[in-house]
Amino acid sequence: MKNLTLLLLLISSSAFSQTDSTRMQWFNDAKLGIFIHWGMYAVDGTSESWAFHNGVLPYDQYMNQMKRFNPTNFNADSWAKLVKESGAKYVVVTTQHHDGLALWNTKQLTPYPTKTEWQKFFPNILYPMGKNALWNQKLPLSTVYQTPAKKDFITPLATAFRKENLKFGTYYSLLDWSHTNYPRFLKEADNRYEIAADPAKWNTFLQFMHAQISELNTTFKPDLYWFDGDWEHSETEWGADQIDSIIHTTNPNAILNGRLPTYGDYSTPEQNMPVVHPEKNSWELCLTSNDSWGFQPKDTNFKTTNEVLQIFTECLNMGGNLLLDIGPKADGTIPEQQVKLLKEVGRWTDKHSEAIYGTTAGLPYGHYHGNSTLSPDRKTIYLFVNQVRPYGDADEITVDLMLKGIKNKIVSASVIGSRAEIETKIVGKISWSWVPGTVFIKIPGLLLDEEITVVRIILDSPLDLYQGKGGFH
Repeated sequence: MKNLTLLLLLISSSAFSQTDSTRMQWFNDAKLGIFIHWGMYAVDGTSESWAFHNGVLPYDQYMNQMKRFNPTNFNADSWAKLVKESGAKYVVVTTQHHDGLALWNTKQLTPYPTKTEWQKFFPNILYPMGKNALWNQKLPLSTVYQTPAKKDFITPLATAFRKENLKFGTYYSLLDWSHTNYPRFLKEADNRYEIAADPAKWNTFLQFMHAQISELNTTFKPDLYWFDGDWEHSETEWGADQIDSIIHTTNPNAILNGRLPTYGDYSTPEQNMPVVHPEKNSWELCLTSNDSWGFQPKDTNFKTTNEVLQIFTECLNMGGNLLLDIGPKADGTIPEQQVKLLKEVGRWTDKHSEAIYGTTAGLPYGHYHGNSTLSPDRKTIYLFVNQVRPYGDADEITVDLMLKGIKNKIVSASVIGSRAEIETKIVGKISWSWVPGTVFIKIPGLLLDEEITVVRIILDSPLDLYQGKGGFH
């Protein structure tokens, strides 16, 4: 009987793993996503939510941006077409940041700050009420009710992105600094209260937050949830098990980012490229296109297309994804620098699609001095070469590559975008040793891409690597 129970557990575990693997397959194959940070903070081009939390702007000044948020040039279809053109396979949109303003038609009410609370945090600023009120406390804190736009922006975006066959993800901030039942508010001020001292107040906030997640799940059935703000509380305090249940009871195929680690499906390093593989098998680097998440006109430090592609190929080499961020303007248009970047990335991804989508992590360290990927059957190696076509006489130069430890026979080598085969040469192969020789590859300058060139190496069988010490070993 004990053996039968063990067998059933093993079968059950195997079935779950297979289901989980299938559920994650689209994400692992997608490789490129676009992050969109958009909200009232685009009006004055200030830091999203952090501006008031860190004391850069008074809270009332920050929140009054709502009264001028009216994106008359917003066009969900044009956003979706641009994201599609970039080569991205999924998109993540901010539905609600830490400031608490929902971009969909939420039905949940955000309590207005009391006069006592206001005077505690802002003794030198008049309590905003009447025509100066920050928002109408009888209505939800949403773009539908509290902005001149009077619109739900998430519904048209979800529709437009899915029309372009893109997976739709929702960014949602677990914390809400505007909600008076949330413990924290300003970074340099005392908390509103301690959870242990007033658990009823915290439970009231949890009901609000869980209800909003339920709304998103019911209304949009997101393919992906990108939670943020998790650092301020434990999974137990957030009610992470309830969040997971709310989502997966009716939306079983949804995947969650790793900000609630126990329930997250993939790791989410932010801005900084990992040197070693993140904790979870699936992962994604989220990266701004300049130095800011949302639109900030003073931030002109945009990454070049080549810099973005170098980072992207680093992610591919480690079997991960890149989630590249853009921040639309308050009028609903996307900054021209970001449009240009996405179009240039799209030119490259379209040309080299076979080396990107559905591939697996590349050659282990030491076999190739650069980034690479492998085809699913491991019979094709794709080498990324960050050597752009030179100005002038490109036909007079070649770029030399070196591969080590490839035990397979090379059937052919070519540059993606060209039908011509390129030269390969094996040196150091000793007839009486099973240790493979070193492969040298020459790329004619005329075949180089204007950003990153990709060399396709076709093998006679699935990749077999030698990882010994050389010589007779």
